[in-house]
Amino acid sequence: METTELIARARALADRGGPVDRTALAGRGGPGGRRAILGIAGPPGAGKSTLAETLARELGPALVAVVPMDGFHLARAELARLGRADRKGAPDTFDAAGYTALLRRLRDPEPGTVYAPAFDRALEEPIAGSIPVAPSVPLVITEGNYLLHDAGDWAGVRPLLDESWYLAPDDAPRVRRLIERHVRHGKDPAYAREWVLRSDEANARLVAPGRDRADLVLRLG
Repeated sequence: METTELIARARALADRGGPVDRTALAGRGGPGGRRAILGIAGPPGAGKSTLAETLARELGPALVAVVPMDGFHLARAELARLGRADRKGAPDTFDAAGYTALLRRLRDPEPGTVYAPAFDRALEEPIAGSIPVAPSVPLVITEGNYLLHDAGDWAGVRPLLDESWYLAPDDAPRVRRLIERHVRHGKDPAYAREWVLRSDEANARLVAPGRDRADLVLRLG
């Protein structure tokens, strides 16, 4: 599917979503003014954030806010306390219940702005209150590995998505991009490769069954 078709599909979701202030976008939105949520899932390095940013840029901030799942990474100090620092990125290294609760708030908008956390890759830490979502925005795009995972608190995510897309690129370029990304953010090349093949690829195998729960499977790049 071409990028132009994906933009049109996301725009249609924005037209279905609705703000709290129904007079602000008269004529747009579904019953009750519920905001639409598009989820973009896939393995590490699939291009989820790139696609989300492209859609947001094309549709504009009046229609779209991007809320990544990665903002719900547990802090490094907490991962160390739990003994999970050596497998950061696994499902139990996120606050899945907190992420699901935020999606519920975004789906049924409140009168004021909702603030979501972001993830700073340079710091390797989540940053609270980084992403404002105004009540007039009719579409939220959320992206991350585990949107279609069906275990534990993650199982509550899929029912909150109006539509879900799964990115399934070829593995060789995806793994190469992942290693390059880790190196850009300060990891030694040998360590980056070991981390990707040990940790990220274990997570990729865990994520893969989620494609069967997606509305659309895409092979981009």
